[in-house]
Amino acid sequence: MIKRIAAIFFIVSNVSVFAQLGGESTYQFLNLVSSPRQAALGGKVITNFDYDVTGGLYNPATINPEMDNQLALNYSSYLGGISYGTGAYAYTWDRHVQTFHVGMTYINYGEFDGYDQNGESTVTFSGNEAALSFGYSYKIPYSDFYVGANAKLITSKLEQYNSVGGALDVGVIYINEKLDFHAAVTVRNLGTQFTTYADLNEKLPLEVNLGLSQTLQHVPIRWHLTFDNLQQWPIGFSNPARASTDLDGNQTEEKVGFLNELMRHTIIGAELFPDKGFNVRLGYNFRRAEELRIVDQRNFSGLSFGIGIKLNKLRFSYTHARYTGASNTSFFGLQIDLR
Repeated sequence: MIKRIAAIFFIVSNVSVFAQLGGESTYQFLNLVSSPRQAALGGKVITNFDYDVTGGLYNPATINPEMDNQLALNYSSYLGGISYGTGAYAYTWDRHVQTFHVGMTYINYGEFDGYDQNGESTVTFSGNEAALSFGYSYKIPYSDFYVGANAKLITSKLEQYNSVGGALDVGVIYINEKLDFHAAVTVRNLGTQFTTYADLNEKLPLEVNLGLSQTLQHVPIRWHLTFDNLQQWPIGFSNPARASTDLDGNQTEEKVGFLNELMRHTIIGAELFPDKGFNVRLGYNFRRAEELRIVDQRNFSGLSFGIGIKLNKLRFSYTHARYTGASNTSFFGLQIDLR
């Protein structure tokens, strides 16, 4: 039984590499990227206000009539047999009521071998988690501000342990149409567990993000700047592998300064031809790059690259991202215009 519990802990920790701050809360999968487009732009873009219906999963304030009757399905295969996917659909009721949004986030951790306290093999077990969300946004009258919210029902099963929870995402976005400039703030995963795994109530992975983006006036590029995990400072920890040793054998721990801390909260991205049928996307996540950096070795962690192609009523997206020093991750997405 002890080995089973240890394996479950490993499952959750494995996901935290791609999520917020590992080991501090449950339901870490809630902060995974919502689409290949978001992953390509660094992982936490919250300022896209257009056709991309998956944008409403991360910032409900971006839900808008351009998403009407758009269905999106996204999938990624991580290391160790972990698979992850999202889905989203939006429907505009009318010009007065505006647009409703529904989304799904799902992760499957694969199969694990079970052992008893004596090390004897028992049965295999699995783990999976899912969240169903319902979202809506509203434009504040006589202003350039939109506000939105997602209500989420969360289920989790890790071996024989089950948990059910609920959470709320809220977002605000400012849109200056003249400058084509967007600024947004999101507060995600405000909620609680309704039922716990083993009578121990755990926090949800609260996340506060700030995003800015703008399309350049004479160049077909939209830049994105995101500051994530603003609910916690600092988030950097010294890496024991990077400690320095002097001639007397004394060790000095790595120091994480203010500038390094600031950069770990920073994500940058750019999308080439954002309004065309073919898009090229680039992103760089400074925190991911720093935490996965290996001394005296280049592994390009933190970089991400993706493309988007529109064919009639279909939009295909693909992203290639470096999430570990050992391997790469691919994201696939399809959006269908059902109008």
